[in-house]
Amino acid sequence: MVLIGIFPFIPVNSHGKFPPPEYFPKCVILTQRSKLQHRRARINQQINKEMRMRAGAENLFRATTNNKVKETVALELSFVNSNLQLLKEELEELNSSMEVYQTESEAINVPMIPLGLKETKEVDLTVPLKEYICEHYREDSSLFEKEIKEFMELRQAMRTPSRNEAGLELLVEYYNQLYYLDQRFFPPHRTLGVHFHWYDSLTGVPSCQRALAFEKGSVLFNVGALYTQIGARQDRSAAAGIDRAIDAFQRAAGAFNFLKENFSNAPSLDMSGPSLCMLVRLMIAQVQECVFERVTLTTQDTHFTSQLQVAQEAARVRGPVCVCVCTMSQPLVKDYVPFSWASMVQVKAEHFRALSHYYAAVALCDLTQSIDEEDFSCVSLCVSALGKAHLRRALIRHEEAMRVHGLCKILRKMDILQEVLSFVHKRSLDKYSEMDREDDFDETAEAPEIHSQTQQKPDIIPPNFSTVQVTDIFRRLGPLSVFCARARWGPVRLVCLQRGEGGLGLTLRGDSPVLVAGVVPGGCAEEAGLREGDYIVAVDGENRKWAKHGEVVHSLKSCSDRGVELSVITLHTHDTQRRSVMLSPRGDKENTCQRPMGGAKAQSSVSLLNWNRKKNREGGGVTKRLGSTFSLPFGNLGDGESMY
Repeated sequence: MVLIGIFPFIPVNSHGKFPPPEYFPKCVILTQRSKLQHRRARINQQINKEMRMRAGAENLFRATTNNKVKETVALELSFVNSNLQLLKEELEELNSSMEVYQTESEAINVPMIPLGLKETKEVDLTVPLKEYICEHYREDSSLFEKEIKEFMELRQAMRTPSRNEAGLELLVEYYNQLYYLDQRFFPPHRTLGVHFHWYDSLTGVPSCQRALAFEKGSVLFNVGALYTQIGARQDRSAAAGIDRAIDAFQRAAGAFNFLKENFSNAPSLDMSGPSLCMLVRLMIAQVQECVFERVTLTTQDTHFTSQLQVAQEAARVRGPVCVCVCTMSQPLVKDYVPFSWASMVQVKAEHFRALSHYYAAVALCDLTQSIDEEDFSCVSLCVSALGKAHLRRALIRHEEAMRVHGLCKILRKMDILQEVLSFVHKRSLDKYSEMDREDDFDETAEAPEIHSQTQQKPDIIPPNFSTVQVTDIFRRLGPLSVFCARARWGPVRLVCLQRGEGGLGLTLRGDSPVLVAGVVPGGCAEEAGLREGDYIVAVDGENRKWAKHGEVVHSLKSCSDRGVELSVITLHTHDTQRRSVMLSPRGDKENTCQRPMGGAKAQSSVSLLNWNRKKNREGGGVTKRLGSTFSLPFGNLGDGESMY
């Protein structure tokens, strides 16, 4: 009964027994994460409420001329600002919480820094999408309620993705659907009037924009953040877990770097250029940490060369970690990054610097033993003195790491970090005691810094959106090549076409939809009202927007003596202007960009969505020409064109 009270969600099997004991820690972790999400959402709501109160008080302060009212409002503003500061500090502590996302393994490893997901409000797109479908596509919007509901459900699910590959696929699926939504409903110089609300991942400050680019950028940010959580929770006591962590952190770096390269003027600080640059460097540093852990895991012997390689690997980690320390101390980032993050990075810089000296000392100790065996006592003493010098530097750096660790309240609560720092410090101290000799009076040796070298350099892996294949939810509106927000076309015209002695008198080209590429002067098609450039969207009332060339030809050839009724449209304009990504605070200046990324593995935001482009058209389905159309002066036919 007590267990049921503590774990009300624990399933009972068919035999009426509880799950095995190893099930319970996972339940606790899931409960902690869900509580963290609920607390974050509650604080976000309170911050939003306080900011609305502050905005109203500021407006009243500016509008009133009564001094007493101004004094009262000023006092109220001070209370509101104080509450806001307390809420932001509480949210910052929640968002910088690292322990809840760490691995459940019992192995003692330095904790990684994960990133919390951005929260967002619910958005109801039903009315704006219906209005746009009626106005722009001239369709009955009630027929698309199913599609609108499906998209809304997808967005709702995207708000709380699971911390695994399925969650990543869900985010990428929604991101890919936003590409279609952008093409369908967001023309270059107009918005739907829908506001997208997202909260800063670290401070919880809300931001609001009408640009779909802000929605896309926020989802992409969450892709990177989710990779950081997946990397942090890997079991790094085995090589396979380390490799998974390396892959996750490299992909997180790729997502943040893609966001930095392709989006600009973000309204929230977490998506600003300096913050994204800091996150990329942080992920690279954590990749290098994982490489070091793999080297120490696979290095079992204590030979000089093996231990020296480990020392060089530790020195290699210190490089990118120190770069992170410098980045976090820059003016635009210093006041934004949580103090616990900055403290953790400083601890790691001192920790890995100490490890590089420790493993160098171990390597020299092994060399000393081999020299002793050959009875080179003088050389042995010199090498031993150098080893002790490295150990002294290691102890100094260990103590500095422990000092910085003690300054941060959040880090002091992390038992695993305390265990790691205490363990390596005691190990160095014990080693120093072993090498200490009573007759050793040479304390003047100074240990140099260790030359860094690595077995694997970190790689920034850009996101590959084509791994999640999706189908356009609003596909029934027609092919994007014609039926998109940039295109303008006239009303649907009904044309009754009957076959004459010389055939139908028209040339068709392409598919999805089929284009009337030419009309015979004085022929049946011209007399019926068909014009060159018309698109066939229906045949005898049956939708043919997605029909292939051969299907439309078959419908025309199989028409009865009464003829065939075609529904056609004429494309007036097609704005092919490429839009640049602007996440500016003003919604009327927000657009979406397609800009290439640099590097050997460069991809553009267009190339990442190549999978949704059409394949080669099946234009040559029917090549038979009817009646006397052969003799008509049409000129040369293009590829995929047929005359009827």
